[in-house]
Amino acid sequence: MTAATHSTLFPQVPDTADAVLDGLDPEQREVATALHGPVCVLAGAGTGKTRAITHRIAYGVRAGILQPSSVLAVTFTNRAAGEMRGRLRQLGAGGVQARTFHSAALRQLQYFWPKAVGGGLPRLIDRKIQLVADAAAACRIRLDRGELRDVTAEIEWSKVTQTIPADYAAAAAKAGREAPRDPAEIAQLYSAYEDLKRDRAVIDFEDVLLLTVAILQDRHDIAEQVRSQYQHFVVDEYQDVSPLQQRLLELWLGERDSLCVVGDASQTIYSFTGATPDHLLDFRGRHPGATVVKLVRDYRSSPQVVHLANGLLAQARGRAAEHRLELISQRAPGPEPVYAEYTDEPAEAEGAARRIRDLIASGVPAGEIAILFRTNSQSEIYEQALADAGVPYQLRGAERFFDRPEVRRAGAALRAAARFGGNDSLLDDAVDLPSQVRAVLSGEGWTSQPPAGSGAVRERWESLAALVHLAQDFAAAKPGATLGDLVAELDERASAQHAPTVQGVTLASLHSSKGLEWDVVFLVGVAEGMMPITYAKTDEQIEEERRLLYVGVTRAREHLLVSWALSRSPGGRPNRRPSRFLDGLRPGSVATSGRGSGGGPGGIERGVGSSGGTAVRRRSRTPARCRVCGRTLTDAGEMKLMRCEGCPSDMDEGLYERLREWRAVQAQRSGQPAFCVFTDKTLMAIAESAPDDEGELARIPGVGVRKLNRFGADVLAICAGQELAGGDEGG
Repeated sequence: MTAATHSTLFPQVPDTADAVLDGLDPEQREVATALHGPVCVLAGAGTGKTRAITHRIAYGVRAGILQPSSVLAVTFTNRAAGEMRGRLRQLGAGGVQARTFHSAALRQLQYFWPKAVGGGLPRLIDRKIQLVADAAAACRIRLDRGELRDVTAEIEWSKVTQTIPADYAAAAAKAGREAPRDPAEIAQLYSAYEDLKRDRAVIDFEDVLLLTVAILQDRHDIAEQVRSQYQHFVVDEYQDVSPLQQRLLELWLGERDSLCVVGDASQTIYSFTGATPDHLLDFRGRHPGATVVKLVRDYRSSPQVVHLANGLLAQARGRAAEHRLELISQRAPGPEPVYAEYTDEPAEAEGAARRIRDLIASGVPAGEIAILFRTNSQSEIYEQALADAGVPYQLRGAERFFDRPEVRRAGAALRAAARFGGNDSLLDDAVDLPSQVRAVLSGEGWTSQPPAGSGAVRERWESLAALVHLAQDFAAAKPGATLGDLVAELDERASAQHAPTVQGVTLASLHSSKGLEWDVVFLVGVAEGMMPITYAKTDEQIEEERRLLYVGVTRAREHLLVSWALSRSPGGRPNRRPSRFLDGLRPGSVATSGRGSGGGPGGIERGVGSSGGTAVRRRSRTPARCRVCGRTLTDAGEMKLMRCEGCPSDMDEGLYERLREWRAVQAQRSGQPAFCVFTDKTLMAIAESAPDDEGELARIPGVGVRKLNRFGADVLAICAGQELAGGDEGG
């Protein structure tokens, strides 16, 4: 599991500023060298946005244009900030601050509070749900556990959208939010919650931003002190910025425009928390002189995965859809996505576990496989199925790797061994660094074989195993490294929250998978009622569910398996159907939703008054166009059909199914995957044209001379409605 493109684990620091630019594509290089004025990077999934912006910062620092201490890079998760710090360190720009909005604001608040307010900063509470429960008791309002969680979420949304209790009802109605209780009650609870915080002298997570904003607005001297410290800002995942975070960013900037933002409106999946892509989409309007760079070269996913991702967005509607980026895969072709239907959810989980066991047996590392689901409640059945199949797994949770108790104890043991190892009999037979680490960690509970089953014991073992794997990689990259060198590396990684990979199949919700990638991804439960989720009612909510599925699809590098169950439990009524988002995309289905506009190739657009005028640099190519709607086709599968995947098809469904049955027989006989006979797209093209002779069949892309000679007679016979000798058609 990695968070961007594959790279050497411990790369050498570039020798010069120009060497920082090596390996960047033209658009990424444009991002890296655009160091003046506002810059907006519209970056599709897998296009190397983190690579582009970290190389931009490093190039500016190494070229002497940016002072490391004057740069503040902000993002949304500690993991993303830690990864950014790690990459900057590897590029020779280790002095740059890379933090979350909250972390950066908290540091400023702690520093300036005595000067601005006096005394010490009030205590920051980790969780607000108990305080909300106390507020409900004070208001004599009874809330169950679910309502407590929902009311807490409404309070958080109100604060990040800068809505006071008196305005909650009107603001919620305007935003189309479905309040979990009567809006007047929620406003009352919100007000009581704020009163309790004041009485107890505590602040919450959102107050960190609100109070920082208040201080910077009221105290111009403090605002100027912050602005003198930070001259240059980079904001990652800009589509997820809330109104409150945008206000803080504006106060940090002041009248300056040394700002680079990066985002993708098609990956906006947190609007329920107050995030909005409007700031990204309106950037050019607020900054007419901005340089806009579009990254659409997808280095992560195969053309087959990219085709499905593009197809999902092609049917989207709304403002984000109008600005969608049409990705172009830079990888070699891979297998077509696999679609699987099961009778019930346990059968679906068991089917995924069997496939995963086979993949691991064929040599795919368990850490390169993920199962992604819509809600955390779906996790348990997959945990059980994997445990029953003897497959190692890890749950992607909120606890940071280096904060785990077993990791802290292991670090202490390794540090002691590095200092006093000469007197430790455990290390007598250890001949190299990896064996030393294995010897030390064996005293902490690591064994060469994982413990059976799941639970806390297995999770602790997985953490220690991750340190063992890291030691092996470190020793391979730095021959001669000592235990002390490894301890120093771990300390730096802990400071940056740059966790090593844990070897096990990842179980994660679609929301928590954002920013990650795997060789193999199982998207499970892709059925109506779960995707889109039942409570998604409005057009905006439905479109966010589509974007969530798009995020899941684009986590896969090569193998993508999409599944759904017809009922929840064995023997249940089979009344479910595949998600509407798959209509027109999975074989044999027909598109039901309209096509959005937007898309187009990548390139650079220079703002008014910037160097280079207003020209757009784009790759020139002779376009293939859809024979139905006329849209430019870039996907190989669509060009094979000469139409967009979502455009109406005149395909003979019966012929298509007969061809698929025949192909399955041929694949079984040859011992090859079905796509090696003909891909789904080629079969669809044959079923649409129903060729009468070899000449017509040969003109279909994907047939070719070899396949024409081998399979042509069978295919033409099936198209003519003839029965094949020996039952070859249906087996």
